[in-house]
Amino acid sequence: MAAPRFHELEIAAVRNETPDAVAITFAIPEESREAFAFLPGQYLTLRADIGGEDMRRSYSICSPLQDQGRRTVGVKRIADGRFSGFAQTLKQGDRIQVMPPQGRFTAEIGGEHDYLLLAAGSGITPCLSIAKSVLAGEPDSTVTLLYANRNSASVMFRDDLNDLKDRYTTRFTLLHVMDEEVQDVEIMNGRLDAAKLETLASHGLIDPARADAIYICGPEPMIRAASTAMAALGVDEDRIKLELFTPAPGAAPAAAPKAKAATAAKHGAAVDIILDGARRTIEVDAATDTVLSAATKAGMDLPYSCAGGMCCTCRCRIVEGSATMDENFSLEPWEIEAGFTLSCQARPDTDRLVLDFDAQ
Repeated sequence: MAAPRFHELEIAAVRNETPDAVAITFAIPEESREAFAFLPGQYLTLRADIGGEDMRRSYSICSPLQDQGRRTVGVKRIADGRFSGFAQTLKQGDRIQVMPPQGRFTAEIGGEHDYLLLAAGSGITPCLSIAKSVLAGEPDSTVTLLYANRNSASVMFRDDLNDLKDRYTTRFTLLHVMDEEVQDVEIMNGRLDAAKLETLASHGLIDPARADAIYICGPEPMIRAASTAMAALGVDEDRIKLELFTPAPGAAPAAAPKAKAATAAKHGAAVDIILDGARRTIEVDAATDTVLSAATKAGMDLPYSCAGGMCCTCRCRIVEGSATMDENFSLEPWEIEAGFTLSCQARPDTDRLVLDFDAQ
């Protein structure tokens, strides 16, 4: 199977969600519908030239599975975020490079489920897609969404959430937690941390033990605290789904290779890259570069998104030789045993390394 490639898509609509967040909707032409098929919870990678620099950022799809002709992402401006700032200037009719959907923070649609969604800030985007898709596609399923924000003004997709609450009165429960705005119900004030989750569970407002799966998305501290709290409440690890992304795709790799890579680092390694059926050899100095950063310097356009070991877009299989990863937040143990690695984190520890990006 060929590695994912960028498509140029037209922006069909841009909607302001908050003073610092927009929803961007892409029109999916008929010939691209198959490539842009997705599972609720997946993300799109956007690519643009910003100030002469090729930049990529990943944003979760927030539209439902049933909306086949469009894909919507939510983009919140972050401090010093060049891409998120650029995204605020986009308008209807603009065209931008978009990679087909990727990601493993997903919910299969079909059957009967009870899902608990824990979101903070822009972490609402994949959770919104899951909630919409499950409620529309599974008539006997229920969804509880616990959404944390600073205040009412920072709530993204408020209209969509209220619409779900009105449409699915008996199957959708929406709970807002705010830490800078006092709400009528005292228990809903404060930060969404482990203590808050334990309190909400003890009062019966959430029931983690009953959930078929718990999806957690937001800032990393919130994700860590929530996953720890769920485990403490007796939830099995395989029912806890996390979405983690590095905030700076394309950032420089770690400077020091692992001990195993020391030999190859002394003189560099010859790395053969198989991509779309073609083969090319590059030199990689493990002391200064990962495979991805070396390939980029050599003018190759390898598939990648987060460049932080979290999204798995740059997944490839080691055919010959070996490599050590600096970090890994996305590959499962079985994948590592099967020889897969992440090119954004991989540093050769043999003189010769062959990586197949077409392998599935």
